[in-house]
Amino acid sequence: MKRIRVPTPAPKPKAVWRQSLGGRAFQQGHGAEWIAAVWLMLKGYQLLGFRLKTPGAEIDILARRGRTLVVVEVKQRATMAAALIAIDPRQLERLRQAGAALLRQRPSLAGLLLRIDTVALAPRRFPRHRRNL
Repeated sequence: MKRIRVPTPAPKPKAVWRQSLGGRAFQQGHGAEWIAAVWLMLKGYQLLGFRLKTPGAEIDILARRGRTLVVVEVKQRATMAAALIAIDPRQLERLRQAGAALLRQRPSLAGLLLRIDTVALAPRRFPRHRRNL
């Protein structure tokens, strides 16, 4: 019996465009997180985790400095002003809950104070670290 080959439909141009844009954004975001991580290490922070998945949020960088556990959200935008205002109150609350859950789940972190920070990045600008959002 002869097999009949059914050609697969070509992807829609918009879907390909979206896919490439999403992949590029993912790579740029990953690069921005590495820049932020190096910036924090230069400032004396000890990195504990990178891209941690929790039930409520993804923590870009988990760091420690002294007795403070810092959940860091990295934002890269076209301008520094846009990057600095990119975190909305709902996202901030999700990050706070994710950090609190980590403090409860990991005995090695017991007794540390929790803080939410952001590192904002824009082209041709130094990273800007905002503490205690």
